Order: sequence, then C-alpha cells, then structure tokens
Amino acid sequence: MNYKTLNEKQTNMATVIGKIVTKPTISHQIEGENFLDFMVEVERLSKTKDIIPVTISERILGDGNYQIGDRVLLSGQYRSHNKNVDEKNKLILHLFAKDIENTDKMEMNEVKLVGYLCKPPIYRTTPFNREICDILLAVNRMNNHRSDYIPCIVWGRNARFVSNLPVGSKIEVSGRIQSRSYTKKLENDLSEERTAYEVSCNLVALLEKGKESEKNEKEII
Repeated sequence: MNYKTLNEKQTNMATVIGKIVTKPTISHQIEGENFLDFMVEVERLSKTKDIIPVTISERILGDGNYQIGDRVLLSGQYRSHNKNVDEKNKLILHLFAKDIENTDKMEMNEVKLVGYLCKPPIYRTTPFNREICDILLAVNRMNNHRSDYIPCIVWGRNARFVSNLPVGSKIEVSGRIQSRSYTKKLENDLSEERTAYEVSCNLVALLEKGKESEKNEKEII
C-alpha cells in the first residue's frame, strides 16, 4: 500500500495503524451492503492511547476474520454524521475505512483535510500558557453533495494564525485523530465520563481567504 499526499481534487485522507480492541459488529445497511463498526487503539509517542472508531464495508472486510488484538493498517477518510441521542443531535466521528490489511509495522495516525471554516475560531490558552484554537471544518466529499464536519484543535503560533481567519476561509490541515476523555455534568449533581474526538493539527495552510476577510480589508483601506 502506498502512502499518498492529497492531490488537487482530494479533500480527506486518513491512514491509521493500530490494534483492534473491539469485535467488528454490523451497525447498519445501505442498499443491501452491510457496514461494520469496531475500535482501533493507536499509541502515541507519549504512550497515551487514542481509541478510534472505525466503519468499514463488509465487502472490504471480506473473510479476513479480523479479531481483537490484530494489528491492522487502515486507509480511508475521517467522516462525520449526525445521530439523535436523547432527542438531541450529536456529531459522530469515525474513520471510514476503504482498505484494511494485517501489518507488523509501528503505529501510525495521520489525517489530511481540506475544508472551510464554518464557525468562528475559538482561541484560548492553557494554565501553562500554551496557545490553542478550536475550529470546525466543513470538508466536501468528492463527487458528492455532502460535507463532513470535523472538529480540529490547533496549537502554538498556528493557533494564533487561525484565530484571525474569518468564517468561509479555505484551509488545509494535517495531524492525527485524537480521542480524549472528559467529565460531563448532568442534572441533579450527576456526571458521566464521555469521549471527544477531534483532529490535532500540526500543520495549517491558508488556501483562500474568506469573503469576510476581503471585505474587512477593503473597509480598512
């Protein structure tokens, strides 16, 4: 399998090498084609482990009989869909795998996206004064009128740069799929542990300024 960079028509590419930690089970069917879900564990250099949801067609999975504990190489796209949970829409993120194979190679977790800022960036600093910016990218699918909405987190000087971009700006990012646990406060002083997914970006490139930016520049001149 060859690792490729995005060409001018591609907007979404993800490659992951990790260990299967849940049994593949059928989640849904589209036009007679079954799709299965399972989780893959990918260890970072820091030894922290990201647990990544994967969706794959039964036709691609084939009769490989993949089991818990198998190390696999997955390539595809990082996608999203809305799911109704407790009468509220929840954004569900998953690696939509288009290829799978067993491997003994070291962990890999790479994603590249080209999309548009669809919400104002949220800039903040950590208690240790590390700069962070949260963004939401609308990534158009090739040959499809649908878009995937991918939360991303940007660090350092890239965070400062992105924080000044207006909604509608087209950017390219690369990084890794990240999972993190947090505590959600509920009613009656209750709380529960939840997992959030996002792309942690290490590279950001501006491809096209949003119209709001161009308008503001004209007004300033």
